[in-house]
Amino acid sequence: MAGRPARRPKDAAEPPGPNQAVEIAARFLATRPRSAWEVRRRLERAAAGAAVVEEAMARLEALGLVDDIAFARWWREQRDRHAPRGRRMLEAELRTKGVPRDVIAILHDETPTRLPEEADLPATEADRAREALDAHLRGRPVPVDRRGEQRLGMFLVRRGFDPATARDAIRERAALEATSLDGAEDAP
Repeated sequence: MAGRPARRPKDAAEPPGPNQAVEIAARFLATRPRSAWEVRRRLERAAAGAAVVEEAMARLEALGLVDDIAFARWWREQRDRHAPRGRRMLEAELRTKGVPRDVIAILHDETPTRLPEEADLPATEADRAREALDAHLRGRPVPVDRRGEQRLGMFLVRRGFDPATARDAIRERAALEATSLDGAEDAP
């Protein structure tokens, strides 16, 4: 079968050298950006020694292929684009990816810079909550019963939004629907 070479048992394989470790990491980084912790784990799984891992990480950082701040910004942008999350959930996801707390604090303090073609992406926590709510409702109206509103609120809280932001997003959406209904009834 053409393609991937057959795997040798771990005990028979030689540990990778620095050049091989950089090559392994580059293949790992080819699919998407990764945190330094993820790359380090991948090299350790490849049985690279501690000195080899450190040398490879230093080379990758010098080349700009491994940068936790850039990774965290990319992760936030991907979440904003595809599945908006609240600050708390975004930070929890970054922690599971091994991003240090000081990098997360830098990300939290900065406002995302957007290119003109990315102007439709949410920039604030309230914008993210509205986007998540709109995606969840998919054109359906906000429930008018208290229990339905609570379920929506819990959905947003599970997505990492604080309760006040979730409540405000639901109320804003309900008010928007109420004004659009009033305008439709007034039309001849």
